[in-house]
Amino acid sequence: MPEALLELKDVHVRYGVIEAVRGINLTVGESEVVTLIGGNGAGKTTTLRAISMVHGPSRGEILFRGEDITSLRSDEVVSRGIIHVPEGRHIFPSMSVAENIEMGAFQRKKTSRKELNEDVDRVFMLFPRMKERRKQAGGTLSGGEQQMLAIGRALMAKPKLLMLDEPSMGLAPQVVETVFGVVETINSEGIPVLLIEQNAQMALQAASRGYVIETGEIVLEDKAQSLLGNDRVRKAYLGEE
Repeated sequence: MPEALLELKDVHVRYGVIEAVRGINLTVGESEVVTLIGGNGAGKTTTLRAISMVHGPSRGEILFRGEDITSLRSDEVVSRGIIHVPEGRHIFPSMSVAENIEMGAFQRKKTSRKELNEDVDRVFMLFPRMKERRKQAGGTLSGGEQQMLAIGRALMAKPKLLMLDEPSMGLAPQVVETVFGVVETINSEGIPVLLIEQNAQMALQAASRGYVIETGEIVLEDKAQSLLGNDRVRKAYLGEE
């Protein structure tokens, strides 16, 4: 396994009296795609929210490049390069596509206009449909186009770790293929990805390693190809008998 970039050590997350995540350990290495799969309510989204400090852990440690980030604010986590694309996309509906994309670079205060323009062009190359829609209001886009926009905006932040929460949810198969193709492309350029997915087949095909979470606990961890062949995973998450 590559050198650890992100490490979760015995992480617990509570919502009031409910412990949604219970003592999980998870690692993402440099340049890896790692997926966390599981059913509804298993704790997948809660895990990402804990890493991004939207709702931090009640116990345990989260290390990023060896630094304990558990006590940081969410904006400080973003400044470290941990970029979270949440479920539901959360774009700015009244802003144009181009304005939405540029908002992703809001923390890059010292970046030149030339470099920002080059980064926008890069997003348009990955998602040609965004270039066609660049003057259109974000809220008028289809669900698939909004997902492309949300990922494009995240890439403008120059992520050192990109976290995607259910990027395929509700999308047409052709759009899902486009999104996962971009995940493969950006990972090939060295950006590690932590991918949360209910589409276990697609997620495990895209990932190098995977974790299975059930009722807040990691129950399986292995190479992605091994998990694809695991009887428990095939029955529970791949719809096979």
